[in-house]
Amino acid sequence: MKTIRVVAAIIKENNKENEPIIFATQRGYGEFKGGWEFPGGKIEAGETPQEALKREIKEELDTEISVGDFIDTIEYNYPTFHLSMDCFWCQIVSGDLVLKEHEAAKWLTKDKLDSVDWLPADITLIEKIRAAM
Repeated sequence: MKTIRVVAAIIKENNKENEPIIFATQRGYGEFKGGWEFPGGKIEAGETPQEALKREIKEELDTEISVGDFIDTIEYNYPTFHLSMDCFWCQIVSGDLVLKEHEAAKWLTKDKLDSVDWLPADITLIEKIRAAM
């Protein structure tokens, strides 16, 4: 089975009430259109996961991020491929999270993490994120 290596940004900020919030995006294309995910994408040859994440977020959301601590690598078997997803805590350095490839986006508080229909690989990360919030 083909393995696809990707990275995901768990972008964390605080809302007006000073509660931690996480940025989630809804896919706007492809086989998983409409599913919710953490933004990111494929690692290109010669890139570190951190470099790939910065590039992907700049391309997809016109935003510069800083990549923080590694959270986990999610290994998930989809019907036609194996996904290996390195996940990192990230913060916005500059930009306004412009949706270039996504249908929608939301900031989610800890108690709203289950309010969207996460893609199968991404949902496996939710409990770790909730525990860290």
